[in-house]
Amino acid sequence: MITPERKIVEAILLLADEPVPARLIGEVLERPKVEVEAILAGLAEEYAGDDRGFVLREAGGGWRLYSDPECAPWLERFVRGHRHTRLTGAALEVLAIVAYRGPVSRAQIAEIRGVDSDGVVKTLLQRELIVPAGRDGGSAAPLLFVVSDRFLERMGLRNANELPPLREFMPDAESVEEMEAKLSPNA
Repeated sequence: MITPERKIVEAILLLADEPVPARLIGEVLERPKVEVEAILAGLAEEYAGDDRGFVLREAGGGWRLYSDPECAPWLERFVRGHRHTRLTGAALEVLAIVAYRGPVSRAQIAEIRGVDSDGVVKTLLQRELIVPAGRDGGSAAPLLFVVSDRFLERMGLRNANELPPLREFMPDAESVEEMEAKLSPNA
């Protein structure tokens, strides 16, 4: 039987893009680490026993879901044949932030979204939809990002200034003002 805690642990593991320490999951669940470790070990055993397409392993200081190594030949075929996957909602949010506010740092993106966005930024970099645009200051300053020429080409734009005003996409004036304030380069 799936308990609410097990369900939440599964959801966290699906959302995470890197190994999640049992301690962190325990903090989220407000449960002792030892209890969370038992849940994780039980899930790992259950998944292995059910011969699923994924496995749960402890690696890199935390727990993470991985595709079952036995599925590798089919996954390789899938990846080679389906390179044009859709962007997630999080990726679209980050892309909009970079497009309307760029150049922008990872920290600024996270501040606007209210959640760490490093994994999403990495994905957008890999897909060549955003590119580094230098640093705001010296070599120790954070890296800034802007939309790429590839993004502009796909959108049919010469530059980011040709993006439509946010007002066209917002349901009411109050939302527009809030979003423009967040995305304004002077914010």
